[in-house]
Amino acid sequence: MSTITKSVDVEAPVADVYNQWTQFAEFPRFMEGVDRIDQLDDTHTRWTVSIGGVTREFDATITEQHPDERVAWKSDSGPDHAGVVTVHRLEERRTRVTVQMDIDPEGFVENVADKLGILDRRVQGDLDRFKTFLENRDGTETGAWRGDVPRPGQP
Repeated sequence: MSTITKSVDVEAPVADVYNQWTQFAEFPRFMEGVDRIDQLDDTHTRWTVSIGGVTREFDATITEQHPDERVAWKSDSGPDHAGVVTVHRLEERRTRVTVQMDIDPEGFVENVADKLGILDRRVQGDLDRFKTFLENRDGTETGAWRGDVPRPGQP
C-alpha cells in the first residue's frame, strides 16, 4: 500500500473550491485517466478510469463529507484505495486543497506506475489542473452539493 499526499493553493474562496470538488461528473475535465464518474446517490459513485492503456471500472463510497472542510472515500471494488480531500481557508480568496490517498495498485501496470512515482505525479498534476480549471472560471464553481455525511458510527 502506498500513501500519496499532495496539495495546491487555489485563488478562490473555500466554499467555491469545496463546491467544485463535489461535482464528481466534472472530474474528467481535470483528472488525467478519469474517463467518467456517475453519481449513483449521495454517497455512491461509479468510476471509469484508464492507466497505461488499461481501462478499469470501480465503485466508491463517500464515507465522510462536511461542507467547506472535507470529502473522504473508499473503494468498494477494483483497485483498493481510500482517501480524503480537505480544503483549508488561507485567505478570503485563497484556499489550500490537500489530497491524502492510500492505494494498493492492482496489476503489473499500476504497480510499475506506483514504483516509478507516476501515481504521485498524476495526483499533483490533477490538483494543478483543478486549480487552473476553477481559476479560469473566475473562481466560480460549476455546481455544488452541500450535504453532510457523518463518519461511520457517528450520529
